[in-house]
Amino acid sequence: MIKTVIIEDEKPASRKLERMLSNFPEIEVVAKIESVEEGVTWFSENEHPQLIFSDIVLGDGLSFDIFEKVPTKGFIIYTTAFDQYTLKAFKLNSIDYLLKPILEEDLAGAVEKFKSFIPANHDIGSRDIKQLIRKEKSILSRILVKIGYNLKIVQTHEVSCFFSENKIVYLQTEERVYPSDFTLEELEDILEDKKFFRVNRQFIINSDYIKNIHTSPYYKVDLSFQPQEEITVSRDRVKDFKDWLIS
Repeated sequence: MIKTVIIEDEKPASRKLERMLSNFPEIEVVAKIESVEEGVTWFSENEHPQLIFSDIVLGDGLSFDIFEKVPTKGFIIYTTAFDQYTLKAFKLNSIDYLLKPILEEDLAGAVEKFKSFIPANHDIGSRDIKQLIRKEKSILSRILVKIGYNLKIVQTHEVSCFFSENKIVYLQTEERVYPSDFTLEELEDILEDKKFFRVNRQFIINSDYIKNIHTSPYYKVDLSFQPQEEITVSRDRVKDFKDWLIS
């Protein structure tokens, strides 16, 4: 049996999801959690299930808070009415993200996706979870940025480069520069490889915006839109950079 936990603060939604999951005989719901506080306590005191269905916005906070305090040893399928949390969800052990109202076919697809990660005997250690998730890389297609008290969605194809400055990672578009909540290491793992390449410790660039490449005395890239700082290719990345350009 696949031990499963539901995290949902709305009782009707929790009951509905449990009824939908009853159509999968291999799934056993072992707990239903309604708050961040209850979740932290439960995951601190109990063996972690293999699968977690979690709403994001709870009465006393975000369910992310649970897993940041008690690192999860299970796979998470997020269920929520708010799609602006998608990007943060995939920073954790998320394998899918279902928008409410949940459709039967979407739920079935998420369950099958989970099962594809697990060996037939369900014997898997928690250390292997992140490696398994990386095998099915989630490509970042849009980024939620904050401008004052407003939020804006930026499509990644609009971004000419990402760069770090004073420990903050920014993204450059034709319009302006925006701060992000990501690190360059996180972005490397979720950006489309054929479009984006990390040329040095400070910059990830988008091939669609390359205007010119200087090769002497060192490799330097000019983008259609970029910050004032020069973008150079680290010597140890030159070969990979050239391979990336023609891949």
